[in-house]
Order: sequence, then C-alpha cells, then structure tokens
Amino acid sequence: MAKNKTTRRKSSAKGRHRRLSARGIAVIAALAAILLVIAGAFGWKQYDYRFGTAIVRDGTVQVPTGTTFAGLGRMLADSGYVKNLRKWKSYARSNGLDSVRAGSYTLRSGMSYRAALTGFFYGRQTPVRLTFNNIRTMNRLAGVVSKYIEADSAAILRTLTDPTVIAEAGFSRATFPSLFIPNTYEVYWTITPREFVARMRKEHDRFWNDERLAKAKELGYTPEQIATIASIVIEETKFKGEMTQVAGVYINRLRAGMPLQADPTVKFALGDPSIRRVLNKHLAYDSPYNTYKYGGLPPGPICVPPIVALDATLAYADADKKHDYYYFCAKADFSGRHAFARTLPEHNRNAAAYTTELNRRGIR
Repeated sequence: MAKNKTTRRKSSAKGRHRRLSARGIAVIAALAAILLVIAGAFGWKQYDYRFGTAIVRDGTVQVPTGTTFAGLGRMLADSGYVKNLRKWKSYARSNGLDSVRAGSYTLRSGMSYRAALTGFFYGRQTPVRLTFNNIRTMNRLAGVVSKYIEADSAAILRTLTDPTVIAEAGFSRATFPSLFIPNTYEVYWTITPREFVARMRKEHDRFWNDERLAKAKELGYTPEQIATIASIVIEETKFKGEMTQVAGVYINRLRAGMPLQADPTVKFALGDPSIRRVLNKHLAYDSPYNTYKYGGLPPGPICVPPIVALDATLAYADADKKHDYYYFCAKADFSGRHAFARTLPEHNRNAAAYTTELNRRGIR
C-alpha cells in the first residue's frame, strides 16, 4: 500500500509540472507578444522617422544666424512645412539633432524627419545663384547683392567702401569697380561681405586669363584701364556690334593725345546719369572724370562694365577690327546707333544733324 501511495504522489507531481510548464509557456508567449508589439511600435516609429513624411510642401527656408532649434521649429510650423512638430522635436532630441546652422535650405515635399533634420544640423545649404549686371555704383551693387545673401545692403556697402578691404584686394577706390565681373555666381546665403569680395577677386583673376591679358598688353593697357574704357563704351552704346568701334575711337584718341570728350564721364562727374543733353555748363564742371577738361583716361571705371563691353574693347587688338575713326555721335534718327567720322568737319555735320533733331523734339 505504501508503494502505491508513493507512485500516486510522483504522478501528481509530474502533472503539476506539466500544468506549470503550460502556464509558463503561456506567460512567455504573452510577454513575447508584448515585446513584439513594443518592438514593432518602436520599429515603425523609427521607420516613420527615417522614411515617413515630415515635410509636406516644397520651398526654400532661410535660417538667419543665431536661430535656435526651437525657433526653427516655429518657423517651419508657421510656414506649413512640418507635418508633425511634436515628432520633429522628439526625433531631434532623441538623436542629438536639436541644433541648427544658419543658411538657405531647400525642402522637398515627402522628406523624412531624419533627412530634413540632418540637413539643418550639418548645415547642408543649397547654393544661391547670385546675379548682377547694369551696376553703376557700389551702392547699387550692395543693394543687388543683399537680395541674395544674409548680409544687408548697409553691411555690404561698408565693406565695399572700406579702404582696407579695397587695398587688400589690390585696388584703389577709383579702380575698385573693375574688380567685379558681372555674371551669375553660385554662393552660399551665409557668405560674408568680405568673403564676397574675396570670391570676386578669384573670379576677376579667372576672367583675366592669358588670352585677355595678351590683348590688353597689345593695346598698351592694364586690366583696370581696359575696364575704364569699357565702362565708357557701355554707357555710350548698348549695341554689341558698335562696341568695338566705340572703344577704337577712344583708343585712337588716346594714342593721338586727344581728349576723350566722352559725355558719360561728365554725367558721372555730376552724379546724374539721367542728363539727356550735355551742355556747356556741364562741361565746365571741374572733376578728374570730366574728360572734356582733363586728358587721358579718368581715374577709374564710371560703372561696372559687363563682359560684353570688356571683350569688345579687347577685340580692338585684333587686326581686322582696326579703324581710323576719331569721332562719333548719336544718329539723328534716334535709333540709339552712332555715326562715325574720321575728320572733324565730317563729325560736325553729323553732330549738327543730331542737334537739329534734339531741338525739333524739344529735348533740353
């Protein structure tokens, strides 16, 4: 009998172990399911951060220097860029991406939180295309450049008129406009005014390659002097086909020891490019830029000449562009083109025809 009781106790214990094992398995399964749900949720969250949509519209965002991460978030939310600002902040904090660098950034609809945040964190700016042309003064240049970069026009103008900056670039205040070659350049929005000048120095040196320097030498002028002639040329005519002829007239006069007598230099001296008719009272104005009173070239360019005028002036070094004109004046048909002359009597006839038309039209 004792033996049977022992056997029953052993059987009962085995049953309890089997029952406990079943409950254990159920618990483990439940825990595993919970962990899977948690892992799945975490995984989906990470997937959403990496590949889900954070940015909901295309655009360019300019982040000023000193902007905080919180300020950036408000900016993006107010502008309707970020889908979920809470997720934006959460992912940034948990991944150490909650800081931002100043710059101009391009955002695309569908960008993930990770892609957008890392762009701001590492300062992956999109370059801006800075274009300038038709520049008469440094004040105008400062105004145009300020439309493309963070610095305002006042800060840019201070740099463009700073004697130290000008000297470091290798120019005088009068010749400084010749540093700038009108074109389109890729720069970062955060470029400083001094960095802009340094960049223009590199572009100036790249423009003045061996071929152009050789042509300038052939004509007997420095790049700054070529720029000065070209600045007068572009103020005289906008017709590309006439530019080399106009440049040639001035170069011929300089070689002959004749004063340039260029009306645009008088307008520059007076600070009034709107003058339509240069009169004797204008010609009497005392300024080194008044080429009716002073011989040779003026101290420097009267504007920032475009590439087309620079190359047209240099083209007078080509044998097939040489001519023996010493005079020109606007045609009486007011086409904007010019009548060229070899002799003073011929020029006087052309000038008289133009003056008659001015009087007829009542232009004073």
